[in-house]
Amino acid sequence: MKITNYHSLNTDVATLLLRLIFGGLFVYYGYMKLVSFDQMLSMFQDIIGIGIKPSLILVIFAEFFCGILVAIGLFTRLAVIPIFITMFVAYFIAHANDGFDVKALAFVFLLLSIVIFILGGGKYSVDRLLSRKD
Repeated sequence: MKITNYHSLNTDVATLLLRLIFGGLFVYYGYMKLVSFDQMLSMFQDIIGIGIKPSLILVIFAEFFCGILVAIGLFTRLAVIPIFITMFVAYFIAHANDGFDVKALAFVFLLLSIVIFILGGGKYSVDRLLSRKD
């Protein structure tokens, strides 16, 4: 019976689902920051020393724009790097003094960004379409 077997049922489909869920969540979070940019500025902190506005712009870039790239599988490994950096800063710097339950989501996203970097775009991605040697 295949469901009790230790072999992957379908790594390509799993990679696609992971990219869609992960990327989709980042697009959502980034879009919320984008449409409420002015309100976010008043709540945001300059935790890496480049200014509040540039920091927020970088977070929106990582979450919204890189989230789109990850979801469609375009430049997947490159696109996940800004997300990784954003989650690293969120977990280890912005929420350094918070309890784990406050920063757990950043930790999960941090770890998943490593998994996506290792997997790449996978079979069902724009990366694969662009790399075809027909």
